[in-house]
Amino acid sequence: MKIPGFGGKKQSKPKSSARKFKIPIQPLVRWHPRIRQVLNWTVTVGSVLLCLLMLLTRFPGMELLGIGPNWLLIWVVAWSVKRTVFAGALAGIVLGLLQDSMTSLNPTHAVSLGIVGMLTGLIQKQRFIQEDFISIALIVFVMAVLSEAIFGLQLTLMGDAAGGQSLRQAEYIWTYYQRVALVSAILSSLWAPVVYYPLNRWWQKIKFLEQS
Repeated sequence: MKIPGFGGKKQSKPKSSARKFKIPIQPLVRWHPRIRQVLNWTVTVGSVLLCLLMLLTRFPGMELLGIGPNWLLIWVVAWSVKRTVFAGALAGIVLGLLQDSMTSLNPTHAVSLGIVGMLTGLIQKQRFIQEDFISIALIVFVMAVLSEAIFGLQLTLMGDAAGGQSLRQAEYIWTYYQRVALVSAILSSLWAPVVYYPLNRWWQKIKFLEQS
């Protein structure tokens, strides 16, 4: 009686379902330029919507004295730092109006964010500062202080236009916004790389593909 041997060929194992149904994704360089452009705008608009959502959210460790990072200001700085003055100012105004739609139209955030975008676009980054996290954090810190100062100035002017306000009220506004500006600037500068680094990498990659 012939006994079957065990030294024959091993039965091939069936391929896993994960490998069988894996869909190959082509690199971005092979994508159609219009599709890449649509994807770029999707990422850009999606990041803006995410920053708007983060304004309404207070995660543990992200706030100090009830104040959180100014995510929209961080986005405006990240967008404007390598673009023209007009592009920076326009982005700041649009995002300011979006923030006004969630809070109040008076005073408006469009003025402060528009000025932030314009001033950030004026910075000749290649000459004056190096491209690292410390430089971006420093820009965000200064712009956050400036933004809160502009917002406090609008409140003061609105009070004067509405029939005048006492010196004590004006001092209270500026005392309050000095604290808000300092806390917002510190938190925004600390969280700035979280927004700047991935967006800057993406925009640089898209720009390289468009020029190649």
